[in-house]
Amino acid sequence: MRIRAGKRLSRLGRAGDVVRAGHAVRARSVARAVDGADRGLSTIEVVVLAPIMILFILILVAFGQLVDGRGAVDSAARDAARAGSIQRDENVALSEAIAAAKADLGDTCVDGTLLVKKTSPGFEAGSIYKVEVSCTIRGLGSLGLNIHKTITSTAASPLDPYRRAVPN
Repeated sequence: MRIRAGKRLSRLGRAGDVVRAGHAVRARSVARAVDGADRGLSTIEVVVLAPIMILFILILVAFGQLVDGRGAVDSAARDAARAGSIQRDENVALSEAIAAAKADLGDTCVDGTLLVKKTSPGFEAGSIYKVEVSCTIRGLGSLGLNIHKTITSTAASPLDPYRRAVPN
């Protein structure tokens, strides 16, 4: 490459540097030094930032699992209340509520942590059948952390005032 006196070169690192005929060798070495100063910097950026980005994505997935678990427990409570409210007997109603919650939650809960209890008083026609569903989920298991979160939800469903109830 031939450098002419008075010609401006943008490769020298600073805009506006003028190369004179006697300084052509120095201009080339400055240009090489500026070009080589950033060599390997993007590799270091990737090595440092890639694990941070992967960890951030895994944390988002873990919190997504917590939100999904919350929705599953809410849905199970609603279905358990409905299943219990359409029964004719109070004991059968609770067993059907437990069965509905187990069917909804499947493998969402840690084994043996599903708890369904009736929270409404009585079982008279026209009243409200209310249940509370509690479940421990594996929230951060995808990160390899053994951190469990217990989620509780309550739902209610009206008992049909015209149903035939079994007398107690």
